[in-house]
Amino acid sequence: MSEALRLGCVGLGNIGGPMAARLAGSAPTTVFDLSPDAVAALVDAGAVAVDGLPELASASDLVSICVRDDAQVREVIGELRPHLAPGSLIAIHSTIAPETAAEQAAACAADGIVVLDAPISGGAPGAAEGRLAIMIGGDRAGYERARAALAPAGDLIVHAGPAAGDGTRMKLARNLLHFVSFAATAEASRLAEAAGIDIAQLGRVVRHTDAITGGAGAIMLRDTTGPIAPDDFWFGVFTHVRDLGEKDLTLALTLADRLGVDLPLGRRALTDLAAGLGVPHSAHDTRRDG
Repeated sequence: MSEALRLGCVGLGNIGGPMAARLAGSAPTTVFDLSPDAVAALVDAGAVAVDGLPELASASDLVSICVRDDAQVREVIGELRPHLAPGSLIAIHSTIAPETAAEQAAACAADGIVVLDAPISGGAPGAAEGRLAIMIGGDRAGYERARAALAPAGDLIVHAGPAAGDGTRMKLARNLLHFVSFAATAEASRLAEAAGIDIAQLGRVVRHTDAITGGAGAIMLRDTTGPIAPDDFWFGVFTHVRDLGEKDLTLALTLADRLGVDLPLGRRALTDLAAGLGVPHSAHDTRRDG
């Protein structure tokens, strides 16, 4: 049977608030925030409010921190640390530098406190629905304890690695994909607009098909980014993806040239797709050489 942890939540904003509400529905939860309205909403959800971080620390076995930046994380942990019992857990949900998580973990370890960096993905809707992805870096035993306690807030909780900071490294890679794809979306929209296409309708098509195919995550199936051996199962799969991709990218770039639209990300994608997928063209391949 899982250990029942008393939970504390610091930072009750757009994501931290609904996340804390999900936790308050499953375990004793103490909350603190500088906004009286945010605190009142959590009290209505079943949480207990306190006047300061020392009191919250004394009432908690696991403290979830969801504040703005590295400086606030350091400040909060600095106030919590003297009042947390040995064996307590701190989960940092803020997206901060991996080095900050490692620094705080090392400092708190001297007091027997385990710091996990546990950044989240899914935004406010995911928090409200209990569907966050939570990427936890740090001590495996600490991860196992935190996973059960945080489950009401996240339906995908992964151990990103054994070091505090590994969760953030995973989050940064995930967000790199997110925002590069936004830049690519802008390129696609410029092409569609120049071609006289309704880009709002294009958006509907993208959301519809990505919900079916999985979008960019659909190709994240291997445990390495290296070249794929010809006798590997994935070789045929990714060669097919490469060939389709290069065909469609070439057609899109041809259309862009005709319309006078610059697509630098599209051109880079055509250049890098084959090698990125692990199936670069061979020297004797008569098609483009990647």
